[in-house]
Amino acid sequence: MKSDWTELLQFDKKHIWHPYTSVENALPVYPVEKAEGVYLELGDGTKLVDGMSSWWTAIHGYNHPTINAALIDQISKVSHVMFGGITHRPAIQLAQLLIELTPPSLEKVFFSDSGSVAVEVAIKMALQYWQSKGKNKKNRLMTTRSGYHGDTFKAMSVCDPVNGMHHLFSEVLSKTIFADKPTCKWNEEWDTEAILSLQKLFEEQHENLAAFIIEPIVQGAGGMNFYHPQYLTEIRTLCDKYEVLLIADEIATGFGRTGKLFACEHSAISPDIICVGKALTGGYLSLAATLTTKEVSSTISKGESGVLMHGPTFMGNPLACSAGVASLNLLLQSNWKEKVSWIEKKLTEGLAAIQEHQKVKELRICGAIAVIETYENIDVAAAQIEFKTLGVWIRPFRNLIYIMPPFIIEKDELELLILAMKKIITKSIYIQ
Repeated sequence: MKSDWTELLQFDKKHIWHPYTSVENALPVYPVEKAEGVYLELGDGTKLVDGMSSWWTAIHGYNHPTINAALIDQISKVSHVMFGGITHRPAIQLAQLLIELTPPSLEKVFFSDSGSVAVEVAIKMALQYWQSKGKNKKNRLMTTRSGYHGDTFKAMSVCDPVNGMHHLFSEVLSKTIFADKPTCKWNEEWDTEAILSLQKLFEEQHENLAAFIIEPIVQGAGGMNFYHPQYLTEIRTLCDKYEVLLIADEIATGFGRTGKLFACEHSAISPDIICVGKALTGGYLSLAATLTTKEVSSTISKGESGVLMHGPTFMGNPLACSAGVASLNLLLQSNWKEKVSWIEKKLTEGLAAIQEHQKVKELRICGAIAVIETYENIDVAAAQIEFKTLGVWIRPFRNLIYIMPPFIIEKDELELLILAMKKIITKSIYIQ
């Protein structure tokens, strides 16, 4: 390892708080010197195939010349400008693309600086919508268990109360109505009984419900659960029947990850509000957006305040929007559908036998996502050491070993990730 990293890592360990970890008993961190394509190069020169796309974001890999060029061009013009009373070309171009690509009827775009904030904005939209219609009783939210929607306060309130990482705050969070997690799985025949308990909740609670929020098809950090597309179709029907807004959290699933441009397309539904982020800029800069319909936006505009009461400082940041435009155009000009389909096929073929292993509870694959659920929780530090030895970057959590590689990954690189997932199951990485 380069000599300067020793001192830097000592400072990091002493002073920097990393996500979901302790500062007193911190998990080890690995210094990245640079990244290229699907590879992360560590401070000691080790190159690792990145199986995580930096938490779903880097769909084009790292250091992509097209996005680099877009940022260099934009930085010479304006890096940031307030969005209040000002607009600029990158924001307009990105909004045009998002309206064109997202499900029908979503035509109003609100930019923010992270996925959690996009969820906060979506919830505010829903609450202000019903207030503006004079239906103040409709101020509750409903969702399913096993969901995850972010780390800010209102977003935490709609995460799974046990597995959503925020149970410590349960006494101070607003009370959400939780339905059972979807039980009819992605690759099973539809079971009409899978929706009965949800129908009952809608019937009982609809007079107080402002919105139902859900991650379409793939529930992320709340348990990596994949459910049947018909379940989402039924939710849309129930929301229409009982006058409840449907919020689709596509922050993790958007931009091709599940094999459709947006996971909602698996069910051929259009939500009233959609949240996008993560892969929006190809992993370059933090940016998110909340889109809604003319009905929702117009109703809010006619309400007491006349405006949506939100305005992040870095809203519509020109650099981030430039990265977003470049990333989306790259995606549209690529053969992403064929590539994601190929990744799904290779994952299915390569991991099929793992389902029979005594340590494995279930294997789940959807698009460019593979999840191995084990019976025992995983020692993350021990697993990271093993994965580094195997030449890959994969970061498990709880009892889930999962990957979502960049779409540009090649055969040998994907096979290395698959091999590492199979090998890790037999290692001493479990918490007893």
